[in-house]
Amino acid sequence: MNPELLRSYCLSKGSSVTEGFPFGENVLVFKAAGKVFALFRLNVHPVEVNLKCDPELAVELRERHAAIRPGYHMNKRHWNTVILDGSLPSAEIRSMIDHSYGLVLPAKSNVRRKKQGSLAKVR
Repeated sequence: MNPELLRSYCLSKGSSVTEGFPFGENVLVFKAAGKVFALFRLNVHPVEVNLKCDPELAVELRERHAAIRPGYHMNKRHWNTVILDGSLPSAEIRSMIDHSYGLVLPAKSNVRRKKQGSLAKVR
């Protein structure tokens, strides 16, 4: 999946999603309801994206994929860095974005439960 498709997918998550560069021109940040769910490092090749993740799932994904590492400059327990080197299927990347997005939504949100359920299907 290329960075443009990833950006479009993040923006498609809902009307509460915003994008910006609060950390400088090389880090594109996506927020849902004011909370960060994705950060793109644009000054590296291949592009990397940090995604929020359930701690147990984060470890499992890192063990399964060389392109998934502990979150760069983030809490390593709750964030993964996903390297967009072409080794991960687009569907899995979208599921990880869905999961990250779902983690930052209010706990009572039906959307959150639906999105987290979609990641369980990919596992």
